[in-house]
Amino acid sequence: MTAASTTASTSASFAAQPPVAAQRFEIRAFDAPLGAEIIGLDLGAPLADDDFARIHRAHLDHHVLVFRDQRITPAQHVEFSRRFGPLQQHVLHQFALAEHPDVLIVSNVVENGKPIGLGDAGHFWHSDLSYKEKPSLGSLLHAQELPSEGGDTLFANMHLAWDSLPAHLRTAVEGLRAEHTYLARYAELQARSPWRPNLSAEQIAQVKPVVHPVVRTHPETGRKALFVSEHFTTRIVDLPDDESRALLDELFEHSVRAEHVYRHVWREHDLVFWDNRSLMHLAAGTPDHLRRKLYRTTIEGDAPF
Repeated sequence: MTAASTTASTSASFAAQPPVAAQRFEIRAFDAPLGAEIIGLDLGAPLADDDFARIHRAHLDHHVLVFRDQRITPAQHVEFSRRFGPLQQHVLHQFALAEHPDVLIVSNVVENGKPIGLGDAGHFWHSDLSYKEKPSLGSLLHAQELPSEGGDTLFANMHLAWDSLPAHLRTAVEGLRAEHTYLARYAELQARSPWRPNLSAEQIAQVKPVVHPVVRTHPETGRKALFVSEHFTTRIVDLPDDESRALLDELFEHSVRAEHVYRHVWREHDLVFWDNRSLMHLAAGTPDHLRRKLYRTTIEGDAPF
């Protein structure tokens, strides 16, 4: 067979591939300041481009999407996540899934005297990986094992927080920048739980402090949002320490008011996809005697502006 005929045969093979069939699914907005659930979609099946575009649009509109009853493998979880961009690995690599290093195990389970995952993830309000030069676009958390009580996740709409910010605070924060660091409260967490190991010099080098705008613009929608958190934001640069602390405390308190927050009560096989450019989140906590395990992927975003 000649090179030309081989090329023709290969082209014909590609041309013969059937198009991916669209799936019938429903997007239902929550009666809340953010969020929607997606019902009837199987992320374990091939996803048509039009269906993906519909999901992408809904994610921008609602900031949190809850995909119900997703019986997918970690490989399928990773594959879907990568359609939105490259993935970021957590600095605590010892809690990554062995076969899939892009998957972080979020769990309070201890086996053979050792934690299998990060059990106190989300103890303070935060936006994932805000301490990186390119913070996360979004995170996808898939329920594997849920407790009979507790384990809820709270999400705060930082666009609404900005929109409802009093005029004097808007004036005060416009153009300001703040420092974010992973180590801000690490020692505090380490002192109270078994899930925070000592970091190696290599791990510390991966989480050097960064500076981001206090008010960021969403790169896809153009909407403004507050971008500070009680977990990772340590100070506002170019302000005296006392003024910085007072201003941050005001912003933190305002951001998480009830009118900005959606509380997610997990169901079996939920996959929750949230936009870290638009939201903060908080783990409400799980009773120590109940098991909780979820798998998380994190998508790399852009440098905030």
